[in-house]
Amino acid sequence: MRAGESWYFCLTVSERMSIVIVEADRDRALQIVDSLRQAGEYDIHVIGQTAGLARQIKAQQPDIVLIDLANPSRDTLEELALASNPMERPVAMFVDRSDAGLSGAAIEAGVSAYVVDGMQPSRVKPVLDAAIARFRVFQRMRTELAETKRALEERKVIDRAKGMIMKARQVEEEEAYALLRKAAMDQGKRVADVALALVTSAGLLS
Repeated sequence: MRAGESWYFCLTVSERMSIVIVEADRDRALQIVDSLRQAGEYDIHVIGQTAGLARQIKAQQPDIVLIDLANPSRDTLEELALASNPMERPVAMFVDRSDAGLSGAAIEAGVSAYVVDGMQPSRVKPVLDAAIARFRVFQRMRTELAETKRALEERKVIDRAKGMIMKARQVEEEEAYALLRKAAMDQGKRVADVALALVTSAGLLS
């Protein structure tokens, strides 16, 4: 590809997994496309220039991003990973060479699969499958962590609301919680939501 030249092509199969391939070399990109077509039916989009990559990927909203690089620097790797939004989708990187520590940096950046020694057509499909599986594991872990954090925050708010009721009504903790739960049932809300409203109101009045 000539310097500064930008090209783009896509092969569309409706209701299939959507894959964006980031590859500057057109012939190499076609090899990847051919290997994927042999492995299954996909909606494949190839991006040949990384300028404005985040915008281009956002426009496609792919299920997975595959990036093929020769010898990336840490800045390039992190920039491409960020543009691919690895928190929303699996991102797989194939690199010809890699400096020490880059694989760790790639994983820290959210890349689901980081393969050194270049892209081999026969390896593309297995690597994508592994990237998807890894992404789902981490996605589940992030969801569970977020739910645990939310539950802890809600518990703190409920405990604070109980303390306010105990002080205002001169009751024990069990009765304070019963009052809080009854208010939630009467309003058709969650106990945590009623507790938050109580704590917020008290904060505004203090």
